[in-house]
Amino acid sequence: MIMRVVLSTYGSRGDVEPLAALAVQLRERGAEAVVCAPPDDDFARLLERAGVPLVGAGQAVREMIAEVTRKQGPNVGRRLPLEELQLRARRIVATQYEAVLSALGGSAGPDDVVVGTGLMPAACGARSAADRVGARWVSVRFQPTTLPSPHHRPYPYPGRPLPEGETDNRVLWEYDRETMKVVFGGVFDEHRVGVGLETVDDVREYVFTRQPWLAADPLLAPWPDDAGADAGVDFGVDVVQTGAWILPDRRRLPEDLRAFLDAGEPPVYVGFGSMGMQQELKGPGRLAIEAAREHGRRVVVHAGWAGLGLSDDGDDCLAVGEINQQALFARCAAVVHHGGAGTTTTATRAGAPQVVPQVVDQPYFAARVAELGIGVAHDGPVPSADSLSQALGQALEPGTARRAREVSGLIRTDGTRVAAGLLGVG
Repeated sequence: MIMRVVLSTYGSRGDVEPLAALAVQLRERGAEAVVCAPPDDDFARLLERAGVPLVGAGQAVREMIAEVTRKQGPNVGRRLPLEELQLRARRIVATQYEAVLSALGGSAGPDDVVVGTGLMPAACGARSAADRVGARWVSVRFQPTTLPSPHHRPYPYPGRPLPEGETDNRVLWEYDRETMKVVFGGVFDEHRVGVGLETVDDVREYVFTRQPWLAADPLLAPWPDDAGADAGVDFGVDVVQTGAWILPDRRRLPEDLRAFLDAGEPPVYVGFGSMGMQQELKGPGRLAIEAAREHGRRVVVHAGWAGLGLSDDGDDCLAVGEINQQALFARCAAVVHHGGAGTTTTATRAGAPQVVPQVVDQPYFAARVAELGIGVAHDGPVPSADSLSQALGQALEPGTARRAREVSGLIRTDGTRVAAGLLGVG
């Protein structure tokens, strides 16, 4: 009997592309692998290029972001009321459950597996679908700060801010356990009862499991050896780090981009990926273009979900859409980006110095870039032309470029092979 693996997420491209990478590896080894993900057009095209079937789950993420932004304004994560969050969680739990169950054909063989990640409600729905048919469940995260550890704080949720003044991460992660119960526990149990499953006392532990996978490079995003327990406190996890799941991109760069790259010195890349808070990002995007020009550098601007564009019609800037970042970053003098796990890994592998303005997404990876000496974590939450110019200047220094090239050869590329072996495929 052929082993089937259903890879489930609801999130941005940073969640979908790694699952596509693992699916390719599994299919090459003879397993059946499909991805359950939001039906955004760019996700569909990505999976089609990879030769991986897509089972659409719920509402397209870009549509959801636009809908919530119209109601709540651009700072969605800070303003969404708890009641609205739970309402949307109910929908995501139900649609992800149905998508995963459909991908499994309503039943599972003895070797079938569901691998789940993405937003917590999506992981809840996928876990319930696995339980419903008796499939094995594997929880995966793409960066370490979402997993309980004495070395970092949990993220706050709307309506449940972290206790003011509390600095003990042991206390904060216990608070996070209760937060998960308050925010998602009732929603999860309500759905499970509706589909004939037992309720769960600890939703975080049940969904993440006590042995979650960390699909991140061990140099860029290490999991500390002592992160499972500290001073006798059980953090509830024994993390398995596989390495990053990287999807090789063999697409040729467009003719106009290749001509632009060939016409002068390596440019600076500016792009914020799937981050969709348009007004919050367009300002830093324009400032990054100004900063690059101050250093005499040309610029490649990636529109992304934030809709970044050129500030004028100067011939020193080129706007691009969906592109082979693996090929492009290797020809860039520096990469200014949002700090997502995938973009950080791609830029590091390419040997490109990085600047990560900490207005969005991942201050964790910004800090790691700085600690490794391969770029700069922009200092302060509100960038200016001067502050970005200073950060970019540091990234463009010869020593930073040398260090970036050195570290590029240390990034592992066997993450999907490790994960496939752990799943027992091939």
